[in-house]
Amino acid sequence: MLALEFLAQLADAHREALAARVREFSIDGEVFRFNSEPAIMGVVNLSADSWYRESVCLTVEKAVGRGKVLQAQGARLIDAGAESTLGHAARRNREEQKRMLLPVIRGLAAEKILVSVETYDHVVARACLEAGARVINLTGTEKAGEVFRMAAGHSAAVIICYVQGRHARAVGDFVFSADPVAAMSDYFSRLAELAAKNGLEKIMIDPGLGFYYPNLRDGAARVRRQMSVFLNTFRLRALGFPVCHALPHAFEYFGEEVRGAEPFFAVLAALGKTDLFRTHEVPRIKAVLDALKVFPAIHEIHTL
Repeated sequence: MLALEFLAQLADAHREALAARVREFSIDGEVFRFNSEPAIMGVVNLSADSWYRESVCLTVEKAVGRGKVLQAQGARLIDAGAESTLGHAARRNREEQKRMLLPVIRGLAAEKILVSVETYDHVVARACLEAGARVINLTGTEKAGEVFRMAAGHSAAVIICYVQGRHARAVGDFVFSADPVAAMSDYFSRLAELAAKNGLEKIMIDPGLGFYYPNLRDGAARVRRQMSVFLNTFRLRALGFPVCHALPHAFEYFGEEVRGAEPFFAVLAALGKTDLFRTHEVPRIKAVLDALKVFPAIHEIHTL
Protein backbone atom coordinates (compact mmCIF):
# COMPACT_ATOMS: atom_id res chain seq x y z
CA MET A 1 0.00 0.00 0.00
CA LEU A 2 1.34 3.40 -0.95
CA ALA A 3 1.87 5.39 2.24
CA LEU A 4 3.13 8.78 3.36
CA GLU A 5 6.18 7.08 4.83
CA PHE A 6 7.27 6.00 1.34
CA LEU A 7 6.82 9.50 -0.04
CA ALA A 8 8.85 10.95 2.84
CA GLN A 9 11.66 8.46 2.30
CA LEU A 10 11.72 9.16 -1.43
CA ALA A 11 11.93 12.91 -0.87
CA ASP A 12 14.65 12.57 1.77
CA ALA A 13 16.75 10.31 -0.46
CA HIS A 14 16.71 12.75 -3.39
CA ARG A 15 16.17 16.12 -1.77
CA GLU A 16 18.40 18.06 -4.18
CA ALA A 17 16.33 16.91 -7.17
CA LEU A 18 13.15 18.29 -5.61
CA ALA A 19 14.27 21.83 -6.45
CA ALA A 20 15.19 21.06 -10.07
CA ARG A 21 13.98 23.45 -12.72
CA VAL A 22 13.45 22.58 -16.37
CA ARG A 23 13.60 24.38 -19.68
CA GLU A 24 10.69 26.57 -20.60
CA PHE A 25 9.97 27.54 -24.18
CA SER A 26 7.32 28.59 -26.64
CA ILE A 27 5.85 26.42 -29.37
CA ASP A 28 4.44 28.36 -32.30
CA GLY A 29 4.05 31.40 -30.04
CA GLU A 30 2.41 29.46 -27.19
CA VAL A 31 4.51 29.86 -24.02
CA PHE A 32 4.87 26.83 -21.75
CA ARG A 33 5.89 27.78 -18.21
CA PHE A 34 6.50 24.26 -16.99
CA ASN A 35 8.09 25.25 -13.68
CA SER A 36 4.92 26.93 -12.48
CA GLU A 37 2.09 25.49 -14.59
CA PRO A 38 1.79 21.90 -15.85
CA ALA A 39 0.13 21.46 -19.24
CA ILE A 40 -2.31 18.93 -20.69
CA MET A 41 -2.05 17.18 -24.04
CA GLY A 42 -5.23 15.63 -25.41
CA VAL A 43 -5.30 12.57 -27.66
CA VAL A 44 -6.84 11.99 -31.07
CA ASN A 45 -6.40 8.42 -32.32
CA LEU A 46 -6.89 7.82 -36.04
CA SER A 47 -6.51 4.05 -35.74
CA ALA A 48 -9.57 1.86 -35.21
CA ASP A 49 -7.29 -0.44 -33.18
CA SER A 50 -6.83 2.08 -30.39
CA TRP A 51 -8.27 0.72 -27.15
CA TYR A 52 -9.64 4.02 -25.82
CA ARG A 53 -12.79 4.18 -27.90
CA GLU A 54 -13.68 7.74 -26.90
CA SER A 55 -10.50 9.02 -28.56
CA VAL A 56 -10.91 7.20 -31.89
CA CYS A 57 -11.80 9.43 -34.86
CA LEU A 58 -12.12 7.77 -38.25
CA THR A 59 -12.76 10.87 -40.35
CA VAL A 60 -10.92 14.16 -40.68
CA GLU A 61 -14.03 16.07 -39.59
CA LYS A 62 -14.40 14.05 -36.39
CA ALA A 63 -10.69 14.34 -35.59
CA VAL A 64 -10.66 18.10 -36.01
CA GLY A 65 -13.92 18.37 -34.08
CA ARG A 66 -12.51 16.34 -31.20
CA GLY A 67 -9.37 18.48 -31.22
CA LYS A 68 -11.46 21.63 -30.89
CA VAL A 69 -13.43 20.13 -28.00
CA LEU A 70 -10.27 19.00 -26.19
CA GLN A 71 -8.76 22.45 -26.57
CA ALA A 72 -11.89 24.04 -25.13
CA GLN A 73 -11.70 21.56 -22.23
CA GLY A 74 -8.17 22.62 -21.35
CA ALA A 75 -5.69 20.85 -23.64
CA ARG A 76 -2.75 23.01 -24.75
CA LEU A 77 -1.66 20.41 -27.32
CA ILE A 78 -3.38 17.71 -29.35
CA ASP A 79 -1.43 14.49 -29.97
CA ALA A 80 -2.50 12.64 -33.12
CA GLY A 81 -1.45 9.12 -34.05
CA ALA A 82 -2.15 6.88 -37.03
CA GLU A 83 -0.96 3.60 -35.55
CA SER A 84 -1.86 2.13 -32.17
CA THR A 85 1.02 0.84 -30.03
CA LEU A 86 -1.03 -2.22 -29.00
CA GLY A 87 0.83 -5.41 -29.80
CA HIS A 88 -1.97 -6.79 -32.00
CA ALA A 89 -2.71 -3.53 -33.81
CA ALA A 90 -2.34 -3.33 -37.58
CA ARG A 91 0.89 -1.81 -38.88
CA ARG A 92 0.58 1.22 -41.13
CA ASN A 93 3.18 1.96 -43.75
CA ARG A 94 4.50 5.45 -44.33
CA GLU A 95 2.05 6.34 -47.06
CA GLU A 96 -0.93 5.16 -45.03
CA GLN A 97 0.21 7.14 -42.01
CA LYS A 98 0.69 10.28 -44.06
CA ARG A 99 -2.70 9.82 -45.74
CA MET A 100 -4.37 9.60 -42.34
CA LEU A 101 -2.38 12.27 -40.51
CA LEU A 102 -1.76 15.13 -42.91
CA PRO A 103 -5.37 16.30 -43.47
CA VAL A 104 -5.98 16.21 -39.72
CA ILE A 105 -2.84 18.22 -39.00
CA ARG A 106 -3.81 20.83 -41.57
CA GLY A 107 -7.34 20.99 -40.20
CA LEU A 108 -6.20 21.43 -36.60
CA ALA A 109 -3.52 23.95 -37.55
CA ALA A 110 -6.15 25.97 -39.42
CA GLU A 111 -8.05 26.19 -36.12
CA LYS A 112 -4.90 27.52 -34.38
CA ILE A 113 -4.52 24.29 -32.40
CA LEU A 114 -1.02 23.09 -31.58
CA VAL A 115 -0.49 19.63 -33.03
CA SER A 116 1.81 16.87 -31.82
CA VAL A 117 2.25 13.73 -33.91
CA GLU A 118 3.15 10.36 -32.43
CA THR A 119 5.48 8.48 -34.75
CA TYR A 120 8.75 6.57 -34.88
CA ASP A 121 9.27 7.11 -38.63
CA HIS A 122 11.48 10.01 -39.77
CA VAL A 123 9.77 10.23 -43.18
CA VAL A 124 6.35 10.57 -41.54
CA ALA A 125 7.78 13.11 -39.10
CA ARG A 126 9.10 15.26 -41.96
CA ALA A 127 5.75 15.26 -43.77
CA CYS A 128 3.90 16.13 -40.57
CA LEU A 129 6.21 19.03 -39.76
CA GLU A 130 5.74 20.37 -43.28
CA ALA A 131 1.95 20.08 -42.84
CA GLY A 132 2.00 22.16 -39.64
CA ALA A 133 2.74 19.83 -36.72
CA ARG A 134 4.86 21.60 -34.12
CA VAL A 135 5.71 18.67 -31.83
CA ILE A 136 7.00 15.22 -32.74
CA ASN A 137 6.19 12.61 -30.11
CA LEU A 138 9.10 10.34 -31.04
CA THR A 139 8.46 6.73 -30.05
CA GLY A 140 11.69 5.27 -31.42
CA THR A 141 15.39 5.94 -31.94
CA GLU A 142 15.99 5.15 -35.61
CA LYS A 143 17.11 8.27 -37.49
CA ALA A 144 16.59 10.27 -34.29
CA GLY A 145 19.29 12.76 -35.24
CA GLU A 146 17.51 13.47 -38.50
CA VAL A 147 14.20 14.01 -36.69
CA PHE A 148 15.91 16.40 -34.26
CA ARG A 149 17.44 18.36 -37.14
CA MET A 150 14.11 18.59 -38.99
CA ALA A 151 12.26 19.70 -35.86
CA ALA A 152 14.86 22.38 -35.16
CA GLY A 153 14.43 23.64 -38.70
CA HIS A 154 10.70 24.10 -38.08
CA SER A 155 11.17 25.64 -34.59
CA ALA A 156 9.31 22.58 -33.32
CA ALA A 157 9.70 20.49 -30.18
CA VAL A 158 10.36 16.79 -29.75
CA ILE A 159 9.12 14.50 -27.00
CA ILE A 160 11.83 11.86 -26.60
CA CYS A 161 10.25 8.62 -25.42
CA TYR A 162 12.10 5.95 -23.48
CA VAL A 163 11.75 2.67 -25.34
CA GLN A 164 13.68 -0.57 -24.92
CA GLY A 165 13.91 -1.45 -28.61
CA ARG A 166 14.07 0.23 -32.00
CA HIS A 167 10.61 1.71 -31.57
CA ALA A 168 7.32 1.22 -29.73
CA ARG A 169 6.15 -1.53 -32.11
CA ALA A 170 9.43 -3.48 -31.91
CA VAL A 171 9.92 -4.28 -28.24
CA GLY A 172 10.65 -7.47 -26.33
CA ASP A 173 10.28 -8.14 -22.62
CA PHE A 174 11.00 -5.13 -20.45
CA VAL A 175 14.29 -5.34 -18.56
CA PHE A 176 13.90 -4.08 -15.01
CA SER A 177 16.59 -2.35 -13.00
CA ALA A 178 16.81 -1.78 -9.26
CA ASP A 179 16.48 1.97 -9.74
CA PRO A 180 13.62 2.94 -12.08
CA VAL A 181 15.28 6.22 -13.00
CA ALA A 182 18.99 5.46 -13.54
CA ALA A 183 18.71 3.66 -16.89
CA MET A 184 16.26 6.23 -18.22
CA SER A 185 18.54 9.09 -17.17
CA ASP A 186 21.43 7.64 -19.19
CA TYR A 187 19.15 7.10 -22.20
CA PHE A 188 17.74 10.62 -22.13
CA SER A 189 21.17 12.18 -21.59
CA ARG A 190 22.53 10.46 -24.70
CA LEU A 191 19.61 11.50 -26.88
CA ALA A 192 19.59 15.04 -25.50
CA GLU A 193 23.25 15.33 -26.47
CA LEU A 194 22.39 14.12 -29.98
CA ALA A 195 19.54 16.65 -30.12
CA ALA A 196 21.88 19.48 -29.13
CA LYS A 197 24.34 18.48 -31.86
CA ASN A 198 21.49 18.76 -34.35
CA GLY A 199 20.40 22.19 -33.14
CA LEU A 200 17.28 21.13 -31.22
CA GLU A 201 16.60 23.01 -27.99
CA LYS A 202 12.89 22.33 -27.41
CA ILE A 203 12.97 18.91 -25.76
CA MET A 204 10.60 17.02 -23.50
CA ILE A 205 11.21 13.53 -22.16
CA ASP A 206 8.70 10.71 -21.69
CA PRO A 207 9.38 7.50 -19.71
CA GLY A 208 7.15 5.53 -22.10
CA LEU A 209 4.88 3.98 -19.49
CA GLY A 210 2.15 3.24 -22.01
CA PHE A 211 4.15 0.96 -24.32
CA TYR A 212 3.14 -2.70 -24.56
CA TYR A 213 6.08 -4.85 -23.53
CA PRO A 214 5.08 -8.56 -23.61
CA ASN A 215 5.90 -9.15 -19.94
CA LEU A 216 4.00 -6.04 -18.81
CA ARG A 217 0.70 -6.47 -20.62
CA ASP A 218 -1.01 -7.79 -17.52
CA GLY A 219 -0.49 -7.80 -13.80
CA ALA A 220 0.76 -5.92 -10.82
CA ALA A 221 4.35 -5.62 -12.09
CA ARG A 222 3.34 -3.10 -14.74
CA VAL A 223 1.24 -1.00 -12.37
CA ARG A 224 3.95 -1.03 -9.69
CA ARG A 225 6.47 0.21 -12.23
CA GLN A 226 4.13 2.93 -13.47
CA MET A 227 3.41 4.16 -9.95
CA SER A 228 7.08 4.14 -9.03
CA VAL A 229 8.13 6.10 -12.11
CA PHE A 230 5.36 8.65 -11.62
CA LEU A 231 6.52 9.36 -8.08
CA ASN A 232 10.19 9.48 -9.16
CA THR A 233 9.52 11.95 -11.98
CA PHE A 234 11.11 14.82 -10.08
CA ARG A 235 14.44 12.99 -10.34
CA LEU A 236 14.19 12.95 -14.13
CA ARG A 237 13.52 16.69 -14.08
CA ALA A 238 17.05 17.08 -12.70
CA LEU A 239 18.20 16.49 -16.29
CA GLY A 240 16.79 19.92 -17.06
CA PHE A 241 13.98 18.87 -19.42
CA PRO A 242 10.21 18.91 -18.83
CA VAL A 243 8.74 15.44 -18.34
CA CYS A 244 5.71 14.22 -20.27
CA HIS A 245 3.67 11.26 -19.05
CA ALA A 246 1.08 9.25 -20.94
CA LEU A 247 -1.45 8.32 -18.28
CA PRO A 248 -2.26 4.57 -18.24
CA HIS A 249 -5.42 2.55 -17.63
CA ALA A 250 -4.85 -0.47 -15.31
CA PHE A 251 -7.83 -2.49 -16.51
CA GLU A 252 -7.03 -5.20 -13.97
CA TYR A 253 -7.91 -2.90 -11.09
CA PHE A 254 -10.40 -0.43 -12.53
CA GLY A 255 -12.54 -2.75 -14.64
CA GLU A 256 -15.74 -1.01 -15.68
CA GLU A 257 -14.46 2.17 -14.03
CA VAL A 258 -11.45 2.31 -16.36
CA ARG A 259 -12.13 5.93 -17.25
CA GLY A 260 -11.22 6.74 -13.65
CA ALA A 261 -7.73 5.27 -14.05
CA GLU A 262 -6.11 8.24 -15.74
CA PRO A 263 -7.30 10.71 -13.07
CA PHE A 264 -5.94 8.37 -10.38
CA PHE A 265 -2.54 8.13 -12.03
CA ALA A 266 -2.59 11.89 -12.65
CA VAL A 267 -2.46 12.46 -8.89
CA LEU A 268 0.70 10.34 -8.62
CA ALA A 269 2.19 12.02 -11.68
CA ALA A 270 1.46 15.45 -10.24
CA LEU A 271 3.06 14.52 -6.91
CA GLY A 272 6.14 13.56 -8.90
CA LYS A 273 6.13 17.00 -10.58
CA THR A 274 5.09 15.98 -14.10
CA ASP A 275 5.13 18.85 -16.59
CA LEU A 276 2.94 17.57 -19.44
CA PHE A 277 0.03 15.15 -18.99
CA ARG A 278 -0.91 13.14 -22.09
CA THR A 279 -4.48 11.98 -21.58
CA HIS A 280 -7.67 10.76 -23.20
CA GLU A 281 -9.62 12.36 -20.33
CA VAL A 282 -8.81 16.07 -20.59
CA PRO A 283 -11.64 17.52 -18.45
CA ARG A 284 -11.08 14.95 -15.70
CA ILE A 285 -7.34 15.62 -15.59
CA LYS A 286 -7.87 19.36 -15.61
CA ALA A 287 -10.22 18.96 -12.65
CA VAL A 288 -7.59 16.92 -10.78
CA LEU A 289 -4.88 19.50 -11.41
CA ASP A 290 -7.17 22.38 -10.49
CA ALA A 291 -8.09 20.64 -7.24
CA LEU A 292 -4.45 20.00 -6.35
CA LYS A 293 -3.75 23.73 -6.75
CA VAL A 294 -6.02 24.41 -3.79
CA PHE A 295 -3.43 22.99 -1.41
CA PRO A 296 -0.94 25.67 -0.31
CA ALA A 297 2.67 25.92 -1.36
CA ILE A 298 5.25 24.21 0.86
CA HIS A 299 6.22 27.46 2.58
CA GLU A 300 2.58 28.06 3.54
CA ILE A 301 1.84 24.66 5.08
CA HIS A 302 2.67 25.83 8.61
CA THR A 303 -0.45 28.00 8.56
CA LEU A 304 -2.81 25.01 8.18
